[in-house]
Amino acid sequence: MTTVIAVDAMGGDHGPSVTVPACLDFLDAHPGFELALVGLSEPIGRELARARASGRAGIRVVSATQVVGMDEDVRTAIRTKKDSSMRVAIDLVKDGHAQACVSAGNTGALMGTAKFVLKTLPGIDRPAICAVLPTRTGQVYALDLGANADCTPENLLQFAIMGSTLVKAVEGKERPSVGLLNIGAEDIKGNDVVKKAAELLRASPLNFHGNVEGDDIYRGTTDVVVCDGFVGNVALKTSEGLARMLGDFLKEEYTRSVFTRLAALVSWPVIRAFRRRVDHRRYNGAALLGLRGIVVKSHGSADRLAFTTAIARAASEASHGLLERIGEEVAAMAPLAASPPSAQAAL
Repeated sequence: MTTVIAVDAMGGDHGPSVTVPACLDFLDAHPGFELALVGLSEPIGRELARARASGRAGIRVVSATQVVGMDEDVRTAIRTKKDSSMRVAIDLVKDGHAQACVSAGNTGALMGTAKFVLKTLPGIDRPAICAVLPTRTGQVYALDLGANADCTPENLLQFAIMGSTLVKAVEGKERPSVGLLNIGAEDIKGNDVVKKAAELLRASPLNFHGNVEGDDIYRGTTDVVVCDGFVGNVALKTSEGLARMLGDFLKEEYTRSVFTRLAALVSWPVIRAFRRRVDHRRYNGAALLGLRGIVVKSHGSADRLAFTTAIARAASEASHGLLERIGEEVAAMAPLAASPPSAQAAL
């Protein structure tokens, strides 16, 4: 059966001018998939015509009459935008017409709409945002990166199960290592939630490495790093800001004089290799794990390459049966992963 990916073609800062060419690039590299481009028919058709791809095999346009703005709140998106490109794309997943959805739209609206439409998997209290980050030795999967500011120990265990299963499915690692982000590696460090989460992780069948600190993320100490959404989002945005600052510093130094410009010319192969290794576009696409459907969030400012990467990430998750595998793993650890009744009532 052909795997179908529903693409919110109107989402993000650039809309069809980026999403449509990115879809064509994806199909050039992955001809066995089908993409459903969801959105306003006219601008999508215009971009397809510009690329001389009207009627191309593997592409079909699904009409939607509304668009969720990047600054719209969750309630507005759910209640008044029932025919938005975002909602229709998610509905395609719910109805079984697509195996995954990709959107560069408003993060809060996407998470809220996806949770409202798809619901969470049995045994999962809250979905989490999981992204891939580069490390010295490869890459690491980090979650949650912003969906849940406050978490219970059981939530963190559920995140660890989902993150570990994702790495198993996509990377083929039998026992991915899991680290719990903390202010120190010692067991006595951290607040009560983190300490209790560490106990649950040690008692689970997961390959729990122990507590990890912020510098362990990019050192590649573990395959998965787990934290609550408040800490994870701060860590992610701090890292992005640092990367931009270092890039700006490097550019300033290389353009300071004629001599530094010559030095830049000589060292261009090294600079190009460095930029490729840390190019955030090649890591774009955060999975909204824990839903009854695969949803991938692309960065709102994603360019053509970045959005292509997000589509490829969704395709990989769908092809490897991620939902079924997460369900199996959660069911196997149900007693440990279940939140107490009082915690569930507070969610």
